[in-house]
Amino acid sequence: MTVTDDFRTARDRLLALREDYARAHDEFRWPRLSQFNFASDWFDHLAVDPERGTAPALVIVEQDGTSTRRTFAELSESSRRVASWLREQGVRRGDHMIIMLGNQVELWELILACIRLGVVMIPTTTLMGPRDLRDRVERGAARWAAVGSAHVGKFDDIEGDCTLIRVGPAAVDGGGPRVLDYSGAAQGSPDFVPDGPTGGDETLLLYFTSGTTSKPKLVEHTHTSYPVGHLSTMYWIGLEPGDVHLNVASPGWAKHAWSNVFAPWIAEATVFIYNYERFDAEALLDSMGRHGVTSFCAPPTVWRMLIQSDLARLATPPRKAVSAGEPLNAEVIEQVERAWGLTIRDGFGQTETTVQVANTPGQPVTAGAMGRPLPGYDVVLVDPATGEEGDDGEICLRLDPRPVGLMAGYHGDPERTAEAFRGGYYHTGDMARRDADGVITYVGRGDDVFKSSDYRLSPFELESVLIEHPAVAEAAVVPSPDPVRLSVPKAFVVLAPGYAAAPELAEEILRYCREHLAPFKRIRRIEFRELPKTISGKIRRVELRHSEEARHSDGSGATGVEYSEADFPSLKE
Repeated sequence: MTVTDDFRTARDRLLALREDYARAHDEFRWPRLSQFNFASDWFDHLAVDPERGTAPALVIVEQDGTSTRRTFAELSESSRRVASWLREQGVRRGDHMIIMLGNQVELWELILACIRLGVVMIPTTTLMGPRDLRDRVERGAARWAAVGSAHVGKFDDIEGDCTLIRVGPAAVDGGGPRVLDYSGAAQGSPDFVPDGPTGGDETLLLYFTSGTTSKPKLVEHTHTSYPVGHLSTMYWIGLEPGDVHLNVASPGWAKHAWSNVFAPWIAEATVFIYNYERFDAEALLDSMGRHGVTSFCAPPTVWRMLIQSDLARLATPPRKAVSAGEPLNAEVIEQVERAWGLTIRDGFGQTETTVQVANTPGQPVTAGAMGRPLPGYDVVLVDPATGEEGDDGEICLRLDPRPVGLMAGYHGDPERTAEAFRGGYYHTGDMARRDADGVITYVGRGDDVFKSSDYRLSPFELESVLIEHPAVAEAAVVPSPDPVRLSVPKAFVVLAPGYAAAPELAEEILRYCREHLAPFKRIRRIEFRELPKTISGKIRRVELRHSEEARHSDGSGATGVEYSEADFPSLKE
């Protein structure tokens, strides 16, 4: 059997057991491929298949309704031309390349071309500024950077031997003699021949994490950890051949590769993109209906915006709906279920892994829970204090056998890698609890969980109650120093449209929490303000914690008006 056969056999087994979680979890074994190239060993085989080759691999729809389509055969050929052209420019196996593009055909061409060549990709969002790019060039040892023409100038003052590949017309000056024009790639030879087999453990991707609590880490993935590891992601979503999958994620982040590259193409599904400058729920729903989207993935922020619109305007809802990035609140799940008749299934993974824990097709969903371990992942909860496995603790992965969908390590950081892989586990840094049925519920990042009056509290649990109040669009809970209780829960709240910050509203929300939370979990303080976020949209609770510590020590962290239970006679003990 070839590596393609081995991969297909594992894929087909998961497809056959798509709604039989017990058998899939017990029977699935990762294909252990010593050599594998996703472009030549998988994608090209789809491209020459009589049925799949002419099917759309990629559909990009713009806000004005225009669209761009590429079949598997067309993308296979164009990416081989790009690979040949890159080689002519001096790009070699093992070179590191920043890819900083929007959702445009050239992004997918370059991804496939780099896989063929053995180039190490450093996906980067177009939102990055010169300071962050300098870090990526230096720590990522980037020799090349494929950049949209509007962003070439960001590299002007970045030193180093990094040649830019400008994608698009020269809209602005910048880059000087280091700039190549991507338009020449169309003239590359379609008869690309690799310079040798691709080792399964060769580095394929370097991802900078979002840095919610510290400086971004540099995650290293191989030619198997993502291209093969995303078998678990395909299984979680429930993707099948012929599906049209829409994933709302920006290029440059791991989730984009999860559901806009690997999982759909593993399943022989279409990657569907709706490009927008400003989020418009109605326009998104209309586009989904016109183009027959059957599978939909969005982060909680997008789901929360969608339920504020008329979901019923989508006459033919997708058959599959999932969410990832941060835990999804039960209120959102219930509203979508009422409108579309299907349940959003949450999933948990990291930049460091593919999907580890999820609610899978055909299985009952416990509101607010992440679900159960995916096939191929041996998930345990480890007590951080004792190191013992139990039903409450840090989410860890057993390393014997090592799951294929796990990173190789943190690039250039052996100490941090050793810390993450200590004691025979991979440590995620996320806390959870497991019920008697084996269903796992997310508690929070280890750094975010805190104690109040000797009780350990989960920010996510408290935020889930807050978000149920109609005035609350978004919330973040952190510990606020208190002389009696050590700390008390404080909520930073973003208000929904139509609501204005006022003492009366603060009292109403605090009373709501009082009625819906146990006394030891109650929100004691509240402040209305925008939330600090990473460039990928994740809340930086660490910043809120530090501002609270400063506020209650010397007042330097005060940013706005804080309301406390003590301010309202009706809420006093």
